Amino acid sequence: MTNETKPFQLETERLLIRPFCDEDIEAFIAYRNDPDVARWQGWSVPYPREKAMEFLEEMKNKDPEEAGSWLQIAIIVKETGEFIGDCAFFIKKDETRTAHLGCTIMQKYWRKGYAVEATRRLMAYLFDDLHLRRLIADTDVENTGSWKTLEKLGFRREAHFVENIFFKGHYASEYHYAMLEREWQALKSA
Repeated sequence: MTNETKPFQLETERLLIRPFCDEDIEAFIAYRNDPDVARWQGWSVPYPREKAMEFLEEMKNKDPEEAGSWLQIAIIVKETGEFIGDCAFFIKKDETRTAHLGCTIMQKYWRKGYAVEATRRLMAYLFDDLHLRRLIADTDVENTGSWKTLEKLGFRREAHFVENIFFKGHYASEYHYAMLEREWQALKSA
């Protein structure tokens, strides 16, 4: 199934989660150039316009069910139409019922519940629509907002890796979180 035959779109009470479009470019560039947001991400600041345009073009028409590469999708506030960040997932190529996921929100929208709301909707899509068995998320131990969001969503901390990754000039430690489909179903029933 491709985006041409079935547009990918998820909704929550306050948010629309959809593929990137050309109108997202200015907000996307601004968000990618915020040092506080970039601190925990794989990109560097300054984040050039050309790179942003290439990235959005690549993401716009990706098949959400394709395994083996990240799909990042825009998060929009329904009431205002504002782009506030993106969420992403990566279905493992060697284990197609397992996916990594993540969410990044523009700084001015932090602590408003948007990351929880967007990620919960993405989890519902991955578990209930794609019938995945396991979701995984990794975060820097110093990124308190990220790991607290994962715990609020019901993820289990499975591991604490100490100085396991060389990231942006130093060794960083990570927490590894996961949730099984049966745990998701139990959360929904509670």
